[in-house]
Amino acid sequence: MRLGSLHPKYLDARGLAAVWRAALLARAVLRGRTRGYRQHPQLERFRAHAAPLCVINAYRTALYSEACARGYSFDATKIGPVRKRRFIVVSSGQLQHDWAHLLAKLRARQPTLQRRWRRIPRPESHPLFRVRRGSIALWERLTRS
Repeated sequence: MRLGSLHPKYLDARGLAAVWRAALLARAVLRGRTRGYRQHPQLERFRAHAAPLCVINAYRTALYSEACARGYSFDATKIGPVRKRRFIVVSSGQLQHDWAHLLAKLRARQPTLQRRWRRIPRPESHPLFRVRRGSIALWERLTRS
């Protein structure tokens, strides 16, 4: 499960579909409807919010909007209610970490798109997030080389 903090416009078709599915799974976890992934670290920022279901629904809304803009047919009935505009703070370090992760994925499956995006020094965040200075989130699992 990867619920990145980047704007969905940067995702390739495969990535957008994967994040949509991951967010659907995240909503099931937050609703207590699945036993798997309950301890997944990427859910911490959603759980920490006062209205976790509303923010995961807001997260999915932006994915849905991007899918519609591309002519894809994602199921809007799977989003759920978003009562108010809600935000989550994301650190600039986490945003850059997510950016590097995406560029690595794109290098393997969409090199043309990766070359286009790699010139962007400061990518936009997902509309749910507000960027503040800081390092990578404590919950992020970093691999050691």
